[in-house]
Amino acid sequence: MKRRAFLRAGLATPLVLSNLPAPEKIITVLGPIAPSELGTTLIHEHILVDFIGADQITSDRWERNKVRAAVKPFIKAAKAQGVRSFLDCTPAFLGRDVRLLKEISEENEIHILTNTGYYGAVDNKYLPTWAFTETDAQLAARWIREFEDGIEGTGIRPGFIKIGVNSGTLSDLHQKLVRAAALTHLATGLTICSHTGPALPAFEELEILKTMGVHSSAFVWVHAQAESDKSKYLTAAQRGTWVSLDGMGWGDIPKYAEWLSSLKSNGFLRKVLISHDAGWYRPGEPEPMEEFAGYTAIFEELLPLLRQKGFTRQEIALLLEANPAEAFTLRVRKT
Repeated sequence: MKRRAFLRAGLATPLVLSNLPAPEKIITVLGPIAPSELGTTLIHEHILVDFIGADQITSDRWERNKVRAAVKPFIKAAKAQGVRSFLDCTPAFLGRDVRLLKEISEENEIHILTNTGYYGAVDNKYLPTWAFTETDAQLAARWIREFEDGIEGTGIRPGFIKIGVNSGTLSDLHQKLVRAAALTHLATGLTICSHTGPALPAFEELEILKTMGVHSSAFVWVHAQAESDKSKYLTAAQRGTWVSLDGMGWGDIPKYAEWLSSLKSNGFLRKVLISHDAGWYRPGEPEPMEEFAGYTAIFEELLPLLRQKGFTRQEIALLLEANPAEAFTLRVRKT
């Protein structure tokens, strides 16, 4: 796609007649696109992550031009594998920089989605002070405002909700984050991606969403590969939950192939999302790119294994194209 056409695709506003339903859309950093434009998609990756903490983070800790130049070869390699879209899952107060993402999207002609929400994992190190004192409704109001007005005065809107919870029973604080995400979903139609891991907190989250009137299909169980009892995948998928196996930038690829084969044989491949959880530029470190993991292991290592196991081209397209488009289309999903 030529650059001008690519930019137009993201910024165009379709004509909507009053007697017709609004067209379905996905929100990128350049604006809304049709789900059919998403193409091959990596649903959980990172460009930049800063671990300094919410009380010290500032965008002055990195230079956007240096980050763009450093990550460009990795974006180019992913595009060479057919990747057309990319969800940057770095949340606020952990290095989310929507201006940087817009520049990368424009320069590399790739669709990028960013997020709203707060990340409560890692002992709440990345939560702003008001997350501890405000109600779920007040937090949701902040996130809804980012969706309606744009993030930090940029006009760039989030394409999904990103929260993070602890790996055990949910604390009161983390339950509040889940409720805030539910309220935000009901007001915006944004899909909820929650850094979770084991099944225990994942199913507690699903119960909270249920009480809030949010269907399980609005929820992505992020890092589900951390759950040792893989039968939980089937239970979650049966409820409509998106099971995200997203550690292929550093995980055991043959194991992922086994888990995907099991989900396929049980008829739940349509509820699976895959990605690398790869990257990322690390500001404040002497060599910010020293441990950067690329975005191509799925194509170079996983897909050959899946083909050996009998996966068809249509089933691979389901994982990388149809499922992401369905999962992240803007739609309120109620119980």
